[in-house]
Amino acid sequence: MLRIKIIAVGKIREKFLLEGIREYRKRLNTYVRLDIQELIDEPCPERISLAEEEKVKNKEGERILKSINSQDYVILLDLQGKSFTSPGLAQHLDELALAGRSNITFIIGGSLGVSQEIQQRANLRLSFSKLTFPHTLMRLILLEQLYRAMKISRGEPYHK
Repeated sequence: MLRIKIIAVGKIREKFLLEGIREYRKRLNTYVRLDIQELIDEPCPERISLAEEEKVKNKEGERILKSINSQDYVILLDLQGKSFTSPGLAQHLDELALAGRSNITFIIGGSLGVSQEIQQRANLRLSFSKLTFPHTLMRLILLEQLYRAMKISRGEPYHK
């Protein structure tokens, strides 16, 4: 069974997102062992210098790195990453499992993104869209796509 860990920076407060996340966690329990780790985001003033941005990303990056195991296959959600179709993502996850890479960690960075160190640690940089989404909403989108991938992999029906 795949072990999927989602490391996400920032706390979700919106009730509708929490309900959606709870629903997809429940659905995914049949297919994967799921762990979601919510990390504290650094305080970030609205007007911030590039040097201060790097400090924030580096501090958050240190927390992220502490949550990653050396054997984890790390997938960073990144606007500049590779795009998949839903069947393509399902196939990629299947190929990882067949190759013995059953510990998969997805990273959703904070509002400023992630540090260079996290980008370099990633085995794959994945983009869901060229559009920008709030990082809290990305948790729900990621869970839905993982659920869809599991259904596709098993040949089970899922709405298109």
